[in-house]
Amino acid sequence: MSADVHRTIEAIWRMESAKLIAGIARMVRDVGVAEEVAQDALVTALEKWPHTGIPDNPAAWLTRVARMRAIDRIRRNDRLQRLHPQILRDLDAVQHDWIDAPQEEVQDDLLRLMFIACHPVLSPDARVALTLRLLGGLSTEEIARAFLVPVKTVAQRIVRAKRTLYEARVPFELPPAAQRAARLSSVLEAVYLIFNEGYSPTAGQTWIRPQLCEDALRLGRILAELTPQEPEVHGLVALMELQASRLRARTGPSGEPVLLLEQDRGRWDHLLIRRGLTALRKAERLGEPLGPYTIQAAIASVHAQAHTPQETDWQRILALYDALVALMPSPIVELNRAIAVSMAFGPQAGLDLIDAIAADPALRLYHLLPSVRGDLLVKLGRYDAALTELERALSMTQNEGERLLLSRRISALKGNHTWN
Repeated sequence: MSADVHRTIEAIWRMESAKLIAGIARMVRDVGVAEEVAQDALVTALEKWPHTGIPDNPAAWLTRVARMRAIDRIRRNDRLQRLHPQILRDLDAVQHDWIDAPQEEVQDDLLRLMFIACHPVLSPDARVALTLRLLGGLSTEEIARAFLVPVKTVAQRIVRAKRTLYEARVPFELPPAAQRAARLSSVLEAVYLIFNEGYSPTAGQTWIRPQLCEDALRLGRILAELTPQEPEVHGLVALMELQASRLRARTGPSGEPVLLLEQDRGRWDHLLIRRGLTALRKAERLGEPLGPYTIQAAIASVHAQAHTPQETDWQRILALYDALVALMPSPIVELNRAIAVSMAFGPQAGLDLIDAIAADPALRLYHLLPSVRGDLLVKLGRYDAALTELERALSMTQNEGERLLLSRRISALKGNHTWN
């Protein structure tokens, strides 16, 4: 198979697989079966298209093959026929392609699939893996590579997730109104976990993984189209757009990490900033009071609209962090608020707040606590204490980019008690 044909098939799969799986799942009422027959259709395409050429309507071709695979599977399985006799009648009766179904029907199917992939019966890791697999079109190998875990681990998560959904008899339908807010929150959490692992990886050699950020952005934009009246969906999209706008500036010429206040703002993506600000305005217009993703997007917007670090409105950022702490109190949010306090009122004010939360168990292994504390101690001229904190942060982080950044700061501090 030529590389060009293989890349074309991969691109088609990325674009169409979610709609394909969602349409089949509506008919067979089993996400696991739907995903497997969709994969069978992909394998068939990989075998046939290099010889026959790519069809004029590849989505419809994949749909027909998947439908036939689903019919064959149910006919061969006596248990499925006994449990779901109506499914086979429905599949036999379907003559049109689900990809060509009315747009509203396709959108409803996609939304159902999102809610199921992020169902609360699944662990956060399982939700992320299943979302990337079913809605992102990523292979098991791609997910494993993105999260730096063994392929076998990801495969097991996906298999267990599908089994859990089947055993819990999770229906392929939108959640009832009483559950919708909680279920939507679960979807947003999974999408943002994917984005964060790209923006600030927990481990590995790289400082950023742009492809994961792009995958999360694509999922967020799809969700915003499917739920146009949900303010927090637009808030999350705004947050991801604004943070993604900095990706090019987050690394230097040799790939070294560059912190926010040291970045070349001319390298920020102004198209993403405009998109983020538009999504933020939509979220603010739809929702009062503002939700946590919208508040975080508002914080990011303050940075995005400052032409230089000195122009940053830290008083505004601090007010937004006050609102965020009131809405979702957590030690990590408090740590970020302390940074804003230090920028607005000086390093000692920030350090006092950090020392007040330093004993919280949730921060015990969080490397940014000693990292931030070390930075503030340097600004206060307490170099020995700062060195101890930075070395502690270095021992805690698993990301090589973070380690490089901290090592540079430690070397500079040991050399002349100033930052280089």
